[in-house]
Amino acid sequence: MKTALVVGIGNAWRGDDAAGLMVADLVDADTADVAAVRHEGDGAALLDLWAGYEMVVLVDAIVSGAPPGTIRRFRDRHSLPRPWFGGGSHLINVTEAVDLARTLGRLPPQLLVIGIEGRSFQPGDPMSAEVEASVRRVADDLATRIADGFEVAG
Repeated sequence: MKTALVVGIGNAWRGDDAAGLMVADLVDADTADVAAVRHEGDGAALLDLWAGYEMVVLVDAIVSGAPPGTIRRFRDRHSLPRPWFGGGSHLINVTEAVDLARTLGRLPPQLLVIGIEGRSFQPGDPMSAEVEASVRRVADDLATRIADGFEVAG
């Protein structure tokens, strides 16, 4: 069984909301004990999806007011800003899924959440250039971490 999981979260039909999905598509998971999956469903399903993994990376689009393409990393499972991961197409968003998992004692031993600031989330919009560039940076960074044994600290 693979020990690490990269989950790209989003909606392929809502512009920059596809950022996490594109990261999952770009991560080359065949080089290590890492699985990469796309998740377009409800956040509550993440608890079953990450069960049994030692390390989980969640990647999703965020809305924080920062410039489009800004990348935020959260290693502290208690520090996810509620409104940043709070909208869009998810019934239960990333923050709520992490909170639920914490309450139920179902958090993975290591969790890294990466947010990519979006510009447009309208149905049918293409991904903005700034977000696409950041998606590629995140995927390259994760590929390097995978090649280095998936160290996420630092």
